[in-house]
Amino acid sequence: MNKQKITDIVDEHLAGTDRFLVSMTLSTQNHIKVFIDGDKGVSVTDCIVLSKYIESHFDRDAEDFSLEVSSVGVGQPLVLTRQYRNNVGRRLAIKAKDDRQMKGKLVEATEDGIWLEPDLEKKKKKQKKEIQTETESKVFIIYDDILEARVQVSFKK
Repeated sequence: MNKQKITDIVDEHLAGTDRFLVSMTLSTQNHIKVFIDGDKGVSVTDCIVLSKYIESHFDRDAEDFSLEVSSVGVGQPLVLTRQYRNNVGRRLAIKAKDDRQMKGKLVEATEDGIWLEPDLEKKKKKQKKEIQTETESKVFIIYDDILEARVQVSFKK
């Protein structure tokens, strides 16, 4: 099995759609994992159709393999600029390479990095009352400085 060949097959199938390859792994035991995303989401049917398309390009009698095709999960980190763009307006939790951690609203995603509107800091006074203090209104973070960024799911009404 060849990782580049599998990637090319996936890219060929997804070309001209709003879906795109986020990551693909190939183990030494020929276990293939493909994760896709889409500008308007990914359905189970999208994954099934892609899985069948990939399988049609290989002969299991010649070389056995297992295949998993899935959409990226809610808790998985953002990897591509396109994913950041699709999540503008949502809250992110970011771990920076310098061990800083921040949360805030993703305001914009550019080719070089993101603009984040950090959450207001809550500080406790002696009387245990929380006060909110203003932080910078927006900060720019280059992609190379981001170790991990995850969308924060909110269940508030």
